[in-house]
Amino acid sequence: MQTIDRAMQIIKVLAESDTKKWFSITDLSKECDLPVSTMHRLLQSMIKHGLIQQDPNLKLYSMGYTWLEYGLQMYDTFDFVGLIRPEMEKLMYEVEESVYFSKPIGSEALIVERIDCPHNPIRIYDQLGIRIPMNIGAANKVMLAHMHKDEALKIINDLVPEGEIEPFLQLLDTIRHKGYGESQGEKTKGTASVAAPIFNHSNELIGALSIGYVTFNQKDEKQRLLIEKVIQSSMRISAKLGSKLNIYTEQKY
Repeated sequence: MQTIDRAMQIIKVLAESDTKKWFSITDLSKECDLPVSTMHRLLQSMIKHGLIQQDPNLKLYSMGYTWLEYGLQMYDTFDFVGLIRPEMEKLMYEVEESVYFSKPIGSEALIVERIDCPHNPIRIYDQLGIRIPMNIGAANKVMLAHMHKDEALKIINDLVPEGEIEPFLQLLDTIRHKGYGESQGEKTKGTASVAAPIFNHSNELIGALSIGYVTFNQKDEKQRLLIEKVIQSSMRISAKLGSKLNIYTEQKY
């Protein structure tokens, strides 16, 4: 157990440094409070298993690629849609409207999952796999509002006319503050949508949950219900994915 604890102590030093990625054996000995001879034995054993790597010229140590390999394998087997779809189905039955899950792909968003309400005679049909510019629609604006600032600004500068950027940024601030977004007829006349963001275990934005509906004869009470339910569902999904992020944070561009 002592060897494992010491090995993980070394990994923690290597992984948590923001400014330094390569360490000498002397640096690691000081950081871990271990003799150089003990550190040398640990490092040699960890190199054999790919847990760390050594620069042959500089004799410095860094994280090994085994962590990346295992991490990617775990990431690949983590069934996001398997966790998200049951909540989408629950939401669809609660609101009796079509429900969507979208992911950002560069300056566009991709609809990767859709569940239609079988009891609703009037449906909005957005095909799976279609790409929509990130500045259009509730789901896309919600994702922009909760993206990393630099990434969002790059997309906005590419898609939004220069004279409209400032009011667009103000709109994103409002969306971020409220925790949800709304859209009226931006893509299809006579339709609307409400959306909320979804985050993963690292509190990174992975997509948006949205409800699409027709605006004909739509009542305010129903719209309030849609907003309430999409927020609740998105928060449950994010929690299932391990997020502890509070989406009601006020960060301005």
